[in-house]
Amino acid sequence: MSTNSFDARSTLRVGAESYEIFRLDKVEGAERLPYSLKVLLENLLRTEDGANITADHIRALGSWDANAQPSREIQFTPARVIMQDFTGVPCVVDLATMREAVKELGGDAARINPLAPAELVIDHSVIADRFGTPDAFQQNVELEYGRNRERYQFLRWGQTAFDEFKVVPPGTGIVHQVNIEHLARVVMVRNGRAYPDTLVGTDSHTTMVNGLGVLGWGVGGIEAEAAMLGQPVSMLIPRVVGFKLVGELTPGTTATDLVLTITEMLRKHGVVGKFVEFYGEGVSAVPLANRATIGNMSPEFGSTAAIFPIDQETISYLRLTGRSQQQLDLVEAYTREQGLWHDPSREPEFSEYLELDLSTVVPSIAGPKRPQDRIVLSEAAATFRRQVADYVEDDQEVGKESFPASDAPAPGTEGVPSRPTTVVAADGSSYEIDHGAVAVAAITSCTNTSNPSVMVGAALLAKKAVEKGLTRKPWVKTTLAPGSKVVMDYYDRAGLTPYLDKLGFNLVGYGCTTCIGNSGPLPEEVSKAVNENGLAVVSVLSGNRNFEGRINPDVKMNYLASPPLVVAYAIAGTMRTDITTEPLGLDTEGKPVYLKDIWPTEQEIEQVCASAIGQEMFGSGYQDVFAGDAQWQALPVPTGDTFEWDAESTYVRKPPYFEGMGMEPEPVEDISGARVLAKLGDSVTTDHISPAGAIKPDSPAGTYLTEHGVERRDFNSYGSRRGNHEVMIRGTFANIRLRNQIAPGTEGGYTRDFTVEGGPVTTIYEASQHYQAQGTPLVVLAGKEYGSGSSRDWAAKGTALLGVRAVIAESYERIHRSNLIGMGVLPLQFPEGANPTELGLTGEETFSVSGITALNDGGIPDTVRVSTDTGVEFDAKVRIDTPGEADYYRNGGIMQYVLRSLIRKQPAQ
Repeated sequence: MSTNSFDARSTLRVGAESYEIFRLDKVEGAERLPYSLKVLLENLLRTEDGANITADHIRALGSWDANAQPSREIQFTPARVIMQDFTGVPCVVDLATMREAVKELGGDAARINPLAPAELVIDHSVIADRFGTPDAFQQNVELEYGRNRERYQFLRWGQTAFDEFKVVPPGTGIVHQVNIEHLARVVMVRNGRAYPDTLVGTDSHTTMVNGLGVLGWGVGGIEAEAAMLGQPVSMLIPRVVGFKLVGELTPGTTATDLVLTITEMLRKHGVVGKFVEFYGEGVSAVPLANRATIGNMSPEFGSTAAIFPIDQETISYLRLTGRSQQQLDLVEAYTREQGLWHDPSREPEFSEYLELDLSTVVPSIAGPKRPQDRIVLSEAAATFRRQVADYVEDDQEVGKESFPASDAPAPGTEGVPSRPTTVVAADGSSYEIDHGAVAVAAITSCTNTSNPSVMVGAALLAKKAVEKGLTRKPWVKTTLAPGSKVVMDYYDRAGLTPYLDKLGFNLVGYGCTTCIGNSGPLPEEVSKAVNENGLAVVSVLSGNRNFEGRINPDVKMNYLASPPLVVAYAIAGTMRTDITTEPLGLDTEGKPVYLKDIWPTEQEIEQVCASAIGQEMFGSGYQDVFAGDAQWQALPVPTGDTFEWDAESTYVRKPPYFEGMGMEPEPVEDISGARVLAKLGDSVTTDHISPAGAIKPDSPAGTYLTEHGVERRDFNSYGSRRGNHEVMIRGTFANIRLRNQIAPGTEGGYTRDFTVEGGPVTTIYEASQHYQAQGTPLVVLAGKEYGSGSSRDWAAKGTALLGVRAVIAESYERIHRSNLIGMGVLPLQFPEGANPTELGLTGEETFSVSGITALNDGGIPDTVRVSTDTGVEFDAKVRIDTPGEADYYRNGGIMQYVLRSLIRKQPAQ
């Protein structure tokens, strides 16, 4: 129960129902706050306990200074937790392990249960192995179950063993789309109390639900576990960036074009660690699906959240997706009563301001390796020509003007490499590909496949293309992986599915597929030609992530685009073609067909959406969402409060986090005699750090699986094996595009091992094992934006299990910094303006860090002293930002802290 210092407890009557609420207008200053901070304020009012959350915290938020730098810590208690299976399986593994640890320390294992509703959607495991055939979906589902049976049985055990934990089975949809279409409450009701729906999720794109006015963001799996177990999320009251929208999108532009423009603007502005909030007259012109698309890309901006307030458009979407009339009435009544309903004429106070006239947005793509690198579509071919030289081996011939007539070098780009390569297909036919060939064209990911306007647009473009006799190029792997089954329902109802099938965009699965690296293998002959000739081929996908090495190991350059443009590039077949001015192909009469000839009008898209999409689709699609299909229901379910680990399992193993743990934490110690495991540059993402994608046979993880009797065809992906720490440790820092400056000339998971004379080059995993055997602590050196990208808990878990005690970087992305602390790794920051190169650090030094022991006194030191055996010394900033994070670090990690706290709270036996 809330302490209720502000006498905020009240009653709201909606129809025949009455709800307890906590009134925001009882707190002075609440009216002027941005929407997102009002949600946090209600959270504090409702959870005030006089200890962790006090009246002073509530007053501090009510008197928020928009211009101040964040300094005041508050405790945010999310209403629920959402997970996807890649990150969710380790969460359940850890919960199962915690149950055993509690028993060993004399506690009650059954006390380890989610205290907040936790829902897991299995959406990251399907791989697009089969494509371009009518039975691709069924084949991929069968392969998915074959590869993941152990994991799925484990999750079914979790669903029965833990209270408040539900699983959405495979083949249903993408977690974020299932969230906005079904799981999101917008206003929660629990025990007769109504309050704003809030959440944290184990996927950075949890922010997609911000489009519904639901405040939530991605956290690491370890933070999510703590939230499930009733621990509040420690955070500083953030700065809030007001993003004013005016005008409307012009015909021919899409939600994807809008979100890529916003991504570019916010990355340039700088919003890491901040909330972004959209407001103004233009908000009403942004459909809910577009709002969700924008919210989804918050991690690409770098912001914690990117939220839209609630208005009539929100209610209309909730009605469309089958929410009850009582829920609709409650959402509107509650938000109006609490001052959370959007008033476009009112401008709240913000810390910073941006503005965008929607009419200025133009067709765009982004790439070849970062989502914020927007390219105007009309400049895409010329930009590719300039950039491709960076992706071609130095020994390749450059300057041969062997372009076809329609592919003449653009002015100033005559030195573009070219290597026409003949490919012989399995059926004996042949074709020629070159640098820039589109190897993968994928309509995939949560970002766009939630959005009917761009999905219908893609299908209509396919229809017009087929009617003119156009086909995809034979070397393009084309896949369609919608975010929910509703998409195929409205495709079928509108009669559009056959046209997508005709172009090879057959359904391959309901999951993330290509966007997370589950693109599956390229056709064997294409892969062989690419690798033997060193071709820089490309992918075009309707996703949100295009980092190096992410999409497919054979593909060097990756571009984000709207679903209609994905179809267009599959037809064009190459990034060398300027699809805004050059023909995509020839029609049945031999006449050129241009993009403008097949681009659907706004009226055509709206007509299909109006006639083919109905409320009953969502009602029937989600009626038994947790039940699963016959395959899911046929899985044998283990029983018992604790899990019976299979010693032979290569998917699910008991991790070592709690081995030897006592009730009292050991004192924090300084670091001495440390070696550098990796010296890295700028923009090292969690994709570079965390194991992701395919497992190479000759990698340490591949060797481990082979030694455990796993055939190469059954390796599956790193993501599917996140429940096995042995595999994941071996894949940490093993991304094929990682460049460790200690081992120049290498790419991938390599370093130098200074336990051996001369420091020979070896794998990071092997070197780590040698260092740990000698008791040598390790550090990582890095540049700016260390740990940007997805909220991958294994980027921190793997780092810790490799023996890394500290990371020293120029700057961090929010989630990864927090996750490092959660695993007992100390994040340090170089002095302002300094970096490893300027300090003369080579990575061959021995490091010591002193001053860490000051944490034992209960405070957080501003800096610690870093020194090396070569005489380099500097004061590094300690990036433990809140007292709560300091508690986690003192305990050796967040899981150890939570476990000790829960045992102390248990009644004596």
